[in-house]
Amino acid sequence: MKKLVVLTGAGISAESGLKTFRDANGLWEGHDVMEVASPQGWASNPELVLEFYNQRRKQALTAQPNRAHTLLAELEKDFEIEIITQNVDNLHEKAGSTHVHHLHGQLFESRSTQDESLIYTMDDWKLELGDLCELGSQLRPNIVWFGEAVPMMETAIALTAQADLFLIVGTSLQVYPAAGLINYCPAGIPKVIIDPHKPSGFLNKDITFIEEKATVGMEVFIETLDR
Repeated sequence: MKKLVVLTGAGISAESGLKTFRDANGLWEGHDVMEVASPQGWASNPELVLEFYNQRRKQALTAQPNRAHTLLAELEKDFEIEIITQNVDNLHEKAGSTHVHHLHGQLFESRSTQDESLIYTMDDWKLELGDLCELGSQLRPNIVWFGEAVPMMETAIALTAQADLFLIVGTSLQVYPAAGLINYCPAGIPKVIIDPHKPSGFLNKDITFIEEKATVGMEVFIETLDR
């Protein structure tokens, strides 16, 4: 089987009703992103950060995969698929994809503030002050915030370097280091970007652009596949 490596971003989840990371004003649900997605924000007001992610989890519980998610899952019948996602929701998993790598962490996980290797699956949407890890330290969302390292990046680079076909769905390619993954593709392999707007800076890299939202673009992409 050929290996199809897929990078997904907020655009694919947006069609399931989950808001994209920030709007035109640089706000996320009315908050400056640095207030709710940075170590400084956590140090300044951990209660605000916890409540912010509680509301994201509550929203994600009712969100369902859309056609783009399910089409990617169905392609596992014909390809060896590795999904690298910038999204923290679990919609790829809900759709049935079995190899999903979350670059920026997972919404339904918490981790120790003392030992970042202590990660816990969350059964509920609430995480509050006073919820402690086994070492007695406060739990925080297992999310990669601005200014923090991206532990899964080495895995993502290694997978991209093995791709026979590289597909990007629903991302503006403005957030690094994820946006740089395309540079690790093997020479000469097909590269396809599905997004309503052509990302700037990638127009001369021998890429096929499908200028559609994720659900429509995935249908177009599948029609072009040689299986």
